Parts: sequence; structure tokens; C-alpha cells
Amino acid sequence: MSNQIDTSVLDSLGLTKRNEFKEQKLGQDDFMELMMTQMQNQDPFKPMENGEFLGQMAQFGTVSGIQALQNSFAQLSGALTSNQALQASSLVGRTVLVPGNTGYFTGAESLSGEVALPENGRALLLSITDEGGNLVQQISLGDQTAGNIPFKWDGSTASGTTAPPGRYQVSVSARINGRDEALSTLIAGQVESVTMGGNTRGLEITLAGLGSTGFDQVKQIM
Repeated sequence: MSNQIDTSVLDSLGLTKRNEFKEQKLGQDDFMELMMTQMQNQDPFKPMENGEFLGQMAQFGTVSGIQALQNSFAQLSGALTSNQALQASSLVGRTVLVPGNTGYFTGAESLSGEVALPENGRALLLSITDEGGNLVQQISLGDQTAGNIPFKWDGSTASGTTAPPGRYQVSVSARINGRDEALSTLIAGQVESVTMGGNTRGLEITLAGLGSTGFDQVKQIM
């Protein structure tokens, strides 16, 4: 006696094609076919209400609309990212200003940037310290009116020597309305490369001697 089971009936019902069934997606045409079948086979004593039918159609339309909207946003996001990457790539080799208080002295070019002065200030003083916290140089920027005030350090030290290349801390103070206040600074850096930072980080640029920072941190292209 054979123990084999005739699966032709199961095949005709599609019950043996589980993997294929799992990969199928319910489209709008399939949904309409199911709805028509449901209406044709409904209990005549309990017919489907028009409101119920329209409710199911609305739910399906909402889901389809959300999926289409998500796809549209994904395409738009990809296009914007590509366009932004193209713009950022043109910055390679250029000098930009970014917020920060750490600059890089190359030994050949000055460390430069700008200080944001919210109000007219007196006795602006630029202080340069090394990574060990040692004071290297102080430069008087004098009295200034409100705005962005450029500064530059050529690497000279208080002792008259030239500082070695490296990273240096920059701070600027000013007397505003009779009080000494620390000011925010923008540091100049040369763009070495542009990197796609991923979904959460976005585009990043790498500045010579300073590392990476967000593309959205660029405040000025020099």
C-alpha cells in the first residue's frame, strides 16, 4: 500500500505553494476582486452596509496613499541628497568658516577666522593657547563696532619665536557695557573631502587638521 499523498487537489488550491504566496503583495485590483467576492457571497439576511464597504475602501486607499507618499519622499530625499553632495564636492580645496574655537596652524599660512560681536565692544583681545593649555600669544583687536570681526594669527609667539604647526585654541574677549565677555568665534579651515554621513548624520566635510564637521555648519565660503 502506497503512503504517498496525491497533492493535485492541494496544488489546484494553491496550498502547496507557501513560499510563492508569501512573496505576493495585495494590490488594488486584488483588493477589488476580494471585495466583489465578499459582496457576492455575503449573507442575504446580513448584507454589507454601504458605510462598511466605503470604510474598507477608504482604509485601503489611505494605506495605498501613505505608501505612495513614502515612496515619493524617499525619491525626493535621494534627489536632494545627491544635489547637496554635488554642491559640497565643489568646496574641496576651498576655505570655509565654521563655528568653533579650535584652529589649525599649518606653519606656512596664518590661522584665521572671525569673531561675532553682538554689540559695540572695547578692548577686544585674541588669545591663542596650545593643546596643553599654555598661552602662546595675545593680540589686541582694539575697539570694534557690532558685527563679524576678522582676526589672523601668523604663528608668532610672545617670546618672538614661531609656533610649530598644529591645533591651537582660540578665544576672544571684549568689554561690553562695562563687563568683560567671551565671544563666539568662527574658524577658517580648508576643505579636504566630502563624505556621505548616512541617514542620521547627513553630509560631512573634512577640514585640514581639524577633522570632520556637518555640511550644515558651513557659515561662509571664502
